[in-house]
Amino acid sequence: MQDRNNFTDIEDFLSNESFRRWVRFQVDDEKWEDWTLEDPQRAKLVEEARLWILAMNISENSVSKLEIERAIENTWNKINNKASKLAETAEDSSYFWKNNWVRSAAAVIVFGMLGSWFYQQNDFLSNSSPIYNELIAENLEGLVEQTNNSNKPQIINLSDGSSVLLQPNSKLSYPKIFIGKERKVYLSGEGFFEISKNPKKPFFVFANEIVTKVLGTSFRIRAYDNQPNIEIIVRTGKVKIISNNTVAKFNKDEIELLPNEALRFVRKNLEFNKITDITTDTTLSSSNNTIEKLSFNFSDTPVAQILKTIEQAYLVDIDFPIEKLKNCHLTTSLNDQPLPEKLKIICRSLGNNTSYEMNGNQITISSEGCD
Repeated sequence: MQDRNNFTDIEDFLSNESFRRWVRFQVDDEKWEDWTLEDPQRAKLVEEARLWILAMNISENSVSKLEIERAIENTWNKINNKASKLAETAEDSSYFWKNNWVRSAAAVIVFGMLGSWFYQQNDFLSNSSPIYNELIAENLEGLVEQTNNSNKPQIINLSDGSSVLLQPNSKLSYPKIFIGKERKVYLSGEGFFEISKNPKKPFFVFANEIVTKVLGTSFRIRAYDNQPNIEIIVRTGKVKIISNNTVAKFNKDEIELLPNEALRFVRKNLEFNKITDITTDTTLSSSNNTIEKLSFNFSDTPVAQILKTIEQAYLVDIDFPIEKLKNCHLTTSLNDQPLPEKLKIICRSLGNNTSYEMNGNQITISSEGCD
């Protein structure tokens, strides 16, 4: 690593992973804060670089302007205290810092606007963590990247029959066809996964610092790169979680989660906190999405009602022949099934050349009615 005492440009700091981790996750292994406070002039350059990183990773839905201003003000208070001790011969150090604060406040506004523009343009620096990009760069399968820049979830169907409900401000990279003995996808943001069962071909979700391994189950991962925590909540089945070797092997043992259990990875302390009952955690219990609250067990239920439940869960639109299916009822369990499999089970149960087509969040079902 380049000697940071030789850093003279903002680009030197932006390209330094340790510096980015300190700014974004408050992980200060390299003692950046102490080093910064040693020299008021150095602090000026560090703060400008810090503002760049904050601006380029702002998410309007998760970080308010007030929170950013408070964080910057706290940092400047520390710098001011240190500077007052160091600048014994300065004629008017307070004037310098006040002027610099005005410049910094202006930089927040300008860089915030730049960050928002970068995000809208799907630029590398907007909503994409360095870890995520390092991971997909190492994959040799030829990945497809799906980014959700809308204000509602998007459904992604994978080649193995699995499905992912990708939340806004999130992205998923995956191969067109899974090859080899493993299935790997890469997430930055939040997604609800329903994985097609295949014991011979385990499924891995790489979400920044952590890796989730499954065989066939449903679970949610929340791994925004600008948030203090990563969370995994299991709805059905079983998952195993380890730390990502690409970043650091800070957790050597697998952590197993069962239904209604969760794991919170605290980035600041690199700690794994297991929650054995998500109802006891107000943050987790209040953040459940609609798909996690609905039951997919049906007993002599009208098909129209089943399709309505699917619409609510996945936020999709389903077009089907209402008159032909109005007298059709089904008894079935669609829990722990990806969306494509749910639709296939319904179509097979109805018979009479019933089939479906899916185009994004629009589903069309063709049928001649019940057998």
